[in-house]
Amino acid sequence: MQYLSFKRILFGFAFSPNLEVNILETIRLAHFFKARLVLLHVGDKTESKQRKIEEILDRGEYSDVQVDIHWREGAPIPVITGACGELDIDLLILGALQHENLYQFYVGSIARKLTRKVNCSVMLLIKPTLERVPCQHVVVNGLDAPDTPLTIGTAFYAATVLGAKQLTIVEEIRQKDIHVTVEDDRSLKRANIVKERLKHREEYRVRNLLKELPANITSDIQVKNQSIFGRRGYSIGHYAEVVRADLLVMNAPDSTRLIDRVFTHDIEYILSDLPTDLLIVRNKA
Repeated sequence: MQYLSFKRILFGFAFSPNLEVNILETIRLAHFFKARLVLLHVGDKTESKQRKIEEILDRGEYSDVQVDIHWREGAPIPVITGACGELDIDLLILGALQHENLYQFYVGSIARKLTRKVNCSVMLLIKPTLERVPCQHVVVNGLDAPDTPLTIGTAFYAATVLGAKQLTIVEEIRQKDIHVTVEDDRSLKRANIVKERLKHREEYRVRNLLKELPANITSDIQVKNQSIFGRRGYSIGHYAEVVRADLLVMNAPDSTRLIDRVFTHDIEYILSDLPTDLLIVRNKA
């Protein structure tokens, strides 16, 4: 499998001020991915709530999207996790504001737990719009990890579906990988040589990954490799913010203890201060 396609999307929504724009953006995404959309509210169902959702759906611009509405009571994490498995969901979408300390219902600890517990990919939306703003630039991690080829392939697929023309693969290289302590001009020169070697090694690895991807998702996209020396998670998030990326694509957390702790350390930089919409790719298989 070289990339994931999303055929069943679930949007977990709360009756927040962003409800309408989040639902309209999610319908738009379902249209471009040619997916069936499930709207799930964790909470009680009332006539006024039902009427509000139906009014929003009537304002949707894509009538081809099939929409199912589910109402379930309980705690958000187990309810959403169970629904994703039961309904065979490929992509879970959650609405979020950019800074965690402003809005924590589906961000922060809940988002972190959901990215580990659900068996599908997760997208966090921070900048939905009533009128479509075209996606132009996608940034994806090039981390040397088993799931990265699938993540990069899915980033290309999403970029193609959403009409983006530019995709940047960011290889984050930790400073400790240089293994040179800079103390004088000679050690500085040696450190720079090591950096160049690491950059060439990472670029070579990524080029080989790209050769495996089908042309139908890569041919119309301008590709850039960007090596960054710094702390993982923080570096790619900062880069995505600086280049004003429309979508950041990352590997999903691993469930094993050691890698999970490392990934938690990395991903917290992103989740606590989202630079843009975030897609976390997880293989359901």
